Amino acid sequence: MTQPTAYTGRPVTPTPGSDARELRVARVRGHARRLFWSALVLIAVAGAVGYFTGNPPDFAESWWQDWMLWAAAGVVVLLLVIVPFVRWVSRTYTVTTRRVVAQSGLFGRTRHEISHARGYTIAERRGPIQRMWGAGTLTLSNGVDAPLRMVDIPSVRLMNEALADQVEVSQILAHRDLARDARTMTIDPGPPPPLP
Repeated sequence: MTQPTAYTGRPVTPTPGSDARELRVARVRGHARRLFWSALVLIAVAGAVGYFTGNPPDFAESWWQDWMLWAAAGVVVLLLVIVPFVRWVSRTYTVTTRRVVAQSGLFGRTRHEISHARGYTIAERRGPIQRMWGAGTLTLSNGVDAPLRMVDIPSVRLMNEALADQVEVSQILAHRDLARDARTMTIDPGPPPPLP
């Protein structure tokens, strides 16, 4: 059950008194264009290994040349393809109805959160290549905690609008809860003051 709004396109707020569950709005990773060079290296290594296996250059052929070729190709693929891919996959940004969470790391996870209810500023930076792909970097700062940087986010304008809407809804809900608490608060006058 939600509260109707007069504006179309605005986020819907829960009705007063209902429990506002935390829902996931978006989960993104950095733009996949960072993996372009890794994909190019993988294609080149696969082509070179396919060509040179069983077809060594002009020097004498021996059985260990194919093994050396495959070992070198494995090291190149490990360092230039798999490691960048794992780094890209292990960094996620999650926006919920209550907070923004940045997680990174495969074995040791690093987590940085910032709450919508406290409010924050959103700074957007887009370089020329990022503008070509519709990506950008968002920096969220509330003035107290360390800023949270969402690096190379795809569809950065849409993410910026979604974050601004979530801050607005969270501020409305926080003020509504404070007003409800102030109305229900009972004041105990205590004992009367002593007479002189």
